[in-house]
Amino acid sequence: MRKLALSDEILMKIEKPSMYIGGEVNMIKKDPKKVDVRFAMAFPDVYTIGMSHLGIQIIYDLLNRRDDIYCERVYSPWVDLDKIMREEHIPLFALESQEPVKNFDFLGITLQYEMCYTNVLQILDLAQIPLHAADRGEDMPIVIGGGPCAYNPEPLADFFDMFYIGEGETVYFELLDCYKENKKNGGSRRDFLEKAAQIEGIYVPAFYDVEYNEDGTLKSFTPNCPTAKEKIVKQVVADMDSVPYIEKPLVPFIKVTQDRVVLEIQRGCIRGCRFCQAGNVYRPLREHSLEYLKHYAYDMLKSTGHEEISLSSLSSSDYTHLEGLVNFLIDEFKGKGVNISLPSLRIDAFSLDVMSKVQDIKKSSLTFAPEAGSQRQRDVINKGLTEEVILKGASDAFHAGWNRVKLYFMLGQPTETVEDMEGIALLSEKIAETYYDEIPKDQRHGKVQVVASSSFFVPKPFTPFQWARMCTKEEFLERANIVRGKFREMKNFKSLKYNWHEAELTVLEGVLARGDRRVGAVIEEAYRKGAIYDSWSEFFKNEVWMEAFKTCGVDIDFYTIRERSLDELFPWDFIDAGVSKNFLKREWQNALDEKVTPNCRQKCSGCGAAKYGGGVCFEKR
Repeated sequence: MRKLALSDEILMKIEKPSMYIGGEVNMIKKDPKKVDVRFAMAFPDVYTIGMSHLGIQIIYDLLNRRDDIYCERVYSPWVDLDKIMREEHIPLFALESQEPVKNFDFLGITLQYEMCYTNVLQILDLAQIPLHAADRGEDMPIVIGGGPCAYNPEPLADFFDMFYIGEGETVYFELLDCYKENKKNGGSRRDFLEKAAQIEGIYVPAFYDVEYNEDGTLKSFTPNCPTAKEKIVKQVVADMDSVPYIEKPLVPFIKVTQDRVVLEIQRGCIRGCRFCQAGNVYRPLREHSLEYLKHYAYDMLKSTGHEEISLSSLSSSDYTHLEGLVNFLIDEFKGKGVNISLPSLRIDAFSLDVMSKVQDIKKSSLTFAPEAGSQRQRDVINKGLTEEVILKGASDAFHAGWNRVKLYFMLGQPTETVEDMEGIALLSEKIAETYYDEIPKDQRHGKVQVVASSSFFVPKPFTPFQWARMCTKEEFLERANIVRGKFREMKNFKSLKYNWHEAELTVLEGVLARGDRRVGAVIEEAYRKGAIYDSWSEFFKNEVWMEAFKTCGVDIDFYTIRERSLDELFPWDFIDAGVSKNFLKREWQNALDEKVTPNCRQKCSGCGAAKYGGGVCFEKR
């Protein structure tokens, strides 16, 4: 029987003690003494969020398929346990073995969102691992980062031994075999890092020197080690059916954010929205075959007992075999009490037909993501969605029985005008009018409810908008107030609701997204002053961050509102993410010209992703 890392007395004191004891359904058990490599996979947020993350489940399953590797899990302790662990000097531990993370060979940390960066330091600190890679001795784990935020690893460069750029199914085994070989030969930590730097997709920050110009922009970024590459190339699974998926997903004892089986139907996106980092760095779009998905859907539902399956992708409507897959799931599972969840669908006749088959219309709301209020602005961001299509989708939904609609917008995007902002209220009003104009009183399910939400625009690396100026906090709030004011003028105001994201948080996200190595000092200073769980509004302390910027002499405006020239060297330019900088420049100019670029199935735009040899680039059109 496993000995728990926390005493009964501590477990009785804290909220949701089951977040720390492991033992979930389908948890993998191995004898740590009988494996060659111990890998702790960490999610820098609370268990209830991290357990819903598909990427960790995939890597957990993948690594544990090998008998010589034991992959275990770590999540950020919640604030109550964090306090106790510091007071009682309890080292952070892995759920499976309950043993200290500092005794492992690797600590892998997934970087999903910039506002988790202080929690990365929390994990290192509680694990009793030196925060700075340069301070770690031979007995410390290799700390490796991956995930979408690793496409600009520089703000976290000082804290990681290496970063993995790309998809986890590609070179992890090569990296771990290299570690095993180095260990067997008595090689040092440095020896391993030098060998790892030769592996495609692996970036070792210590092997690169950075110089800055007098104006603060990047002057040069050069390798200082013979084995370090000048370009780190993103690793991609060209044939999605060539890699295994999860057969037995972990099932928690407590309710988590997404308490269901998640079936990834494709990776990437054909749409080319110019603000979207995922749509660029996950290129090209690659699909799983229908037979592959049928097999794993059946296995996962059988092995978990879950009563819901979600079809995951950036744009589910673009999956070629969606109709066949949905019909299979309905025929196979609907009568057995299994619900089917279909996020990321475009609202058209087919989608509505599918949704009416798989969900209770009376309980659910439909989600549209116009992203901008006017057609002009939607063309700037290359949304590829007309007002006519939006209103037709709403009309079809209302006739099918829906009366609740959620709309997602983004404020502060390049070239935005007052007319674009007010367009958010006008489009919401038109959707409400559609309901009242087209649905007879005796057929209505009560009033229509239209909830419009706007986040604030953050320019991200490897998007056409990486050159864009970002708004200040005051400008964001001014724009939100313009939209709110327009909503109050609408005839159907009582059927409409408008809310918006926190502006202060958005500005900080903007600094971290396009930051360089100098920003790392700010992250560390903010953490030492008490910043943690910054993505949770009840814990976000903007004043702590502002003080940290001041202490470190780092100018926020330099990273946010400064205009960038097309020839500026960016901190992430040493990474080849599959989309060329020339393509991004063309798309930036197309945005300024309000010119729409066709999606990948309509016409190839020569983004560079065809070099991976798979996916939509090679479909017969």
